[in-house]
Amino acid sequence: MRALALDIGETRVGVAVSDPQGRIATPVCVLPAAEVSSVARSFRRVLEDWEPEVLVCGRPLTMAGEEGPQAERVRAVAERISAATGLPLEFEDERLSSAEAKRILREQGLSEKSMRGKVDMVAASLFLQAWLDARQVGPMV
Repeated sequence: MRALALDIGETRVGVAVSDPQGRIATPVCVLPAAEVSSVARSFRRVLEDWEPEVLVCGRPLTMAGEEGPQAERVRAVAERISAATGLPLEFEDERLSSAEAKRILREQGLSEKSMRGKVDMVAASLFLQAWLDARQVGPMV
């Protein structure tokens, strides 16, 4: 089952997808938040290209594991996107995913400026991989 992950921010949305078997997450792109929330042509093209069966959105919890105002905003946007696309919606804890994404990009030699558009899609791939790993059943071949 192919999953599409969204790291929903106020300005940008990072997009990642899984392989068709639902084992490996890959960063895809970053889109303007307004285009994703309105399901504009650019986002519809992503949906057409990847044909996901489920939408996985990052859930920005506090370090104590509670939902704050940011999580409520993300949930509302995610629910609108789910309703507009007809895709079932799941959430995955995204705590520290952006910090981990920045660490990975820094290790690849990217400067703060050059990683600016990439952090969100890498963060989406990190929490999507956690979501996929939690659903693996049996030994991997």
